[in-house]
Amino acid sequence: MESQDHLLAEARRYGYIEGDQVWLRPLLTFPARQVGQVKESADASLVYFAQRFSLFRAKVEELLQKIEESDNKGSYLMKALHLKEQVGSYDALGDFESLYHRLTEAEESIKVTINRNREKNLATKIGLIQEAEALHDTIDWQAGSEKLKDLRQGWIKTGPVEKHLVDDLEARFQGAVDAFFARKKEFLAEKKAMTNRVYDQYKDLIHKSEALQNSTEFEETTRKLKVLQQQWKEIDGTLPRKQANDLWTRFRAAHNHFFERLKVHIESKRQEQQFTPGATTGEDNLSRKRALVAEAQALLHRPMQEAVSRAKELQAAWKKVGPVRGEESDRVWEQFILACDKVFEMSALEHYMRKRPVSAEPATTQSQAALRIQALQEFIKYDKQEQDVLSENLGKLNDSPGNEAFRTMLEGKIRAFDRKIRTKNELIAMFRQQQVG
Repeated sequence: MESQDHLLAEARRYGYIEGDQVWLRPLLTFPARQVGQVKESADASLVYFAQRFSLFRAKVEELLQKIEESDNKGSYLMKALHLKEQVGSYDALGDFESLYHRLTEAEESIKVTINRNREKNLATKIGLIQEAEALHDTIDWQAGSEKLKDLRQGWIKTGPVEKHLVDDLEARFQGAVDAFFARKKEFLAEKKAMTNRVYDQYKDLIHKSEALQNSTEFEETTRKLKVLQQQWKEIDGTLPRKQANDLWTRFRAAHNHFFERLKVHIESKRQEQQFTPGATTGEDNLSRKRALVAEAQALLHRPMQEAVSRAKELQAAWKKVGPVRGEESDRVWEQFILACDKVFEMSALEHYMRKRPVSAEPATTQSQAALRIQALQEFIKYDKQEQDVLSENLGKLNDSPGNEAFRTMLEGKIRAFDRKIRTKNELIAMFRQQQVG
């Protein structure tokens, strides 16, 4: 507690009495001003206003201590400015000038801290924007959505930046978020449309099968049903597992109904597919097929539309070539079908790539190859899902002779997916070679 004598001395140092009024001497840019009136006596009044200054000084000291100890100094800026304004109006006698300078120092220090934090916040927000924009080409929608959720939380938790930057930063961040979800929406809509097309294709084959299941035109109906089985295998697309299982069960039931009545024809049809070619004819046929393989393998270097058209022509020509004997038959066939598959898979890939949004970044051979590798890996994932459904259906078949045709068909379709996956992996290897080159 300050003594009365000390308070009186401080009051006389910074103030004086004129008539019945107590005055504060000029300070800084402020002129002398009246702070009160003499009540009991001149000395008592001077001591009173010196005590009021002690109260004001205590407020300043308390605020400066809080600023010193706080991690969020910026929250005290307005309080410091408020006390600084009171220096020119607070009714008291004392060393207002020293308090003014201390508050000014605190103000400047807070502003430096605020600017430093805003620079840090700016760097953080630019980093968040870049992470959001990096999702421009991803097709992993689930991971991308989770990533954007985390980025949004980070954005909300990041402190303020300079006011003139706020709108541009917000627009850029939201633009990246909106672009991702617009692509996701478009992809899901396209996937739904594709699913509907696939569903309609399966239903059409079911209706055709059910229309034939009671036919007495055994030989012709057998041929037609085998065509339907092949068409079923060639449908390119996926459905939810339960829906796919239900459709398959209905399709299989119609075929089982017919083939239970036609077991002998199934066996005779299988026998008709066997052959024993002559040696000379086999050698001629092998040469012709090798020539077709060579041309098919060169198709990837031609314009894609032309390559697809020619691949179909080569497949038609292959069917007209006679049989080849022994293991070489399987080997040359594998080479031919892989070459054709690459053309068709490449055509589907390029169709998909054309529908993707164009990146603002200049395209390089390496970046284009990377995008195609990513897309092919996603397609492989869908192929494996469909293959899993087929394997599950195969496992549910019992050993009834009536199921033999379906077992053969399922195994063939599973092998077809093996081939599709292998073809995509071959293309991935090709694109990775482009990245290296």
